[in-house]
Amino acid sequence: MEMARMNTNVLRWGVFMISLGCSLAFSAPVEGQNVGDPAKAQMQEMDRRELQLNSLGEANSRPNDAKRAQALMDQVGEDFQRILTLHNEMVRSISANRSLSYKFISDATGEIKKRAAHLQSSLRLQKSEPTTDDQAMAKLKLMAMNDQLIVLCKRIESFVKNPMIDKPGTIDPQQLEDARKDLQSILEISATIKKQVDKENP
Repeated sequence: MEMARMNTNVLRWGVFMISLGCSLAFSAPVEGQNVGDPAKAQMQEMDRRELQLNSLGEANSRPNDAKRAQALMDQVGEDFQRILTLHNEMVRSISANRSLSYKFISDATGEIKKRAAHLQSSLRLQKSEPTTDDQAMAKLKLMAMNDQLIVLCKRIESFVKNPMIDKPGTIDPQQLEDARKDLQSILEISATIKKQVDKENP
């Protein structure tokens, strides 16, 4: 039940973030606009907005656009649910003190990395600079494998429990930045664990 609720919330948030991105794109100033002539600038702005509204109306009337939007949201839901499923499987095994095979760890962290990258793109949460510094990554590599997975699971939990996930449609700059950092950390940590496991167990 909890997973279904989170999955529904992230879908709603995904719709909101994609819509927000479109709104920001439409509100961007025209490059090279003549700011020295207010009357001319106003006319240019009115023409630009009219063209955008016409284009938006045409886009919304095309069935293919609705299909692409639905496909994107389906992908968001699938990516989010797979990350949660793999997280839950790792947590259950660690809590029960069961050993996870190296193949499972490699496959799981590889898939989490891929799904996190998908979510970054779909939810417009890309972060150009690394979130986890070199010292933290070096410390991570010295941990036992289960401890490394616990670090990854905690980062996933931090992302899915972000208030923006629980209350889709609300935008708080700090929460948005936290979500961006968490998702980037998930990508970095899962990539590091996979690389280490594959290197030690070729």
